[in-house]
Amino acid sequence: MKHCAILSMDNLDDFEAYDHLLDQPMAQLGWKNHLVSWHDESINWHDYDVVLIRTPWDYQDDAEKFLTVLEKIEQSTALLENSIDIVRWNINKKYLRELEQKGVTIVPTLWKESFDESELLGYFEHFNTTQIVIKPCVSANADNTFWLKKDDFSQHVDELKVAFASRDFMVQPFMSSVIDEGEFSCFYFDGQYSHSILKTPKDNDFRVQEEHGGRLTLITPEAKLVAQAQHSLAQINEMPMYARVDFVRFGDEFAMMEAELIEPSLYFNMDPASPQKFADAFVARMARLSV
Repeated sequence: MKHCAILSMDNLDDFEAYDHLLDQPMAQLGWKNHLVSWHDESINWHDYDVVLIRTPWDYQDDAEKFLTVLEKIEQSTALLENSIDIVRWNINKKYLRELEQKGVTIVPTLWKESFDESELLGYFEHFNTTQIVIKPCVSANADNTFWLKKDDFSQHVDELKVAFASRDFMVQPFMSSVIDEGEFSCFYFDGQYSHSILKTPKDNDFRVQEEHGGRLTLITPEAKLVAQAQHSLAQINEMPMYARVDFVRFGDEFAMMEAELIEPSLYFNMDPASPQKFADAFVARMARLSV
């Protein structure tokens, strides 16, 4: 029996996590999973064959420390999945700018290094819109994400000053299709397509995460969506063990919202076949990499 550390956080009580659904199919293929916190400094990473980053959903609170832990894992005999190179690339959403340069359609974005209250009105004018979204370049779970409207944005200035006092951020037009239709997520395990879901926000909200009341539906994706998802995945420098790519409808195509390669929920609960698909892909990948 080989051992896989499922990297998480100290407490998942406030989150919806489904990685326990991997335990049985992984065990049947000779792997025992161990849920461990990235905060636990007593762990000997040499005890594991693989460390699988899954639910460290507080890493954005101290991204530098998180990367330091991953470096320790990388220096051990354990294989880190996804790799630290992927994590470093994906941890700042400026990776979207790089993907755009490679021909991936993304939501139109302004990239800002510092917050200037006097520029706020100009953001609306730049996108010719009455609603925008501002969010940090390093964030997770929609933390510090602001949905601003042109007629009342001034009342959020103090919050914005605090949120972006020392961090870079991105500005996008509010995509009404998120509310009208939802956000599409396509899941890939070692480059192989697994399943897709549609995430829709609760009433009067735009956040699609379950923790914020988002609703999930298993779907059969349009061929155009799958094509764009696969094209996006192909632009990443190395093939990740797991990937979730999120899109919204944008005219007659789809625009990428994010490529989630660090700790995405893979929604194993939504597709009964997906835990086995993951386990099969994982074991085949480990055999290929001779772990």
